[in-house]
Amino acid sequence: MALGKQAKILTDAQQQAVLGYLEGRRNGERDTIMFLLSVEAGLRAKEIASVTWEMVSDAEGNLTDEIRLENKATKGESGGVVYMSKRLSEELARFADWQQEVQRRGMTGTIIKAEISGKQMSAQVVVNWFYTLYKRLGFVGCSSHSGRRTAITKWSRKISSVGGSLRDVQSLARHQSLQQTQKYMEISEDAKKKVVG
Repeated sequence: MALGKQAKILTDAQQQAVLGYLEGRRNGERDTIMFLLSVEAGLRAKEIASVTWEMVSDAEGNLTDEIRLENKATKGESGGVVYMSKRLSEELARFADWQQEVQRRGMTGTIIKAEISGKQMSAQVVVNWFYTLYKRLGFVGCSSHSGRRTAITKWSRKISSVGGSLRDVQSLARHQSLQQTQKYMEISEDAKKKVVG
């Protein structure tokens, strides 16, 4: 399958470079969450901008290990449960602490807010943020969709080792069809050589 103009996936080294770059920077905590929502939860720019504290906490305001992504926050009606990695959960908990436990457990509003206005970022601002980030780091061909492609590729490579199938990856990606999910998966030349050899 030809890749055309698809966003490139991020290598492990590139992901570490991003996290290192964001660490200690102004808004570094928020920006790390934005990046992890992309590369580990596979969220789209609109979803990153729209995810709220209510979607990641229970009725008592305690953080959970999942994002209950509502349709209004997604592309089309592709809402559903998005499971968080341990690293994303830990970063989100630190971020909540940093924000004084989101105003003492009110746990309301969007997680990602603009620095100056304190309001929800638009999807376009999130797209621009990723563009600037990857350009500064010299990552050619990467965009806000690179994280989503990276997550889906990683899931597809690991799913059989935990007893799952590509249909599970389709569900995680919240795609209507398996064909759509397959377009996101990067082919591994190394894996092809190993399976044949």
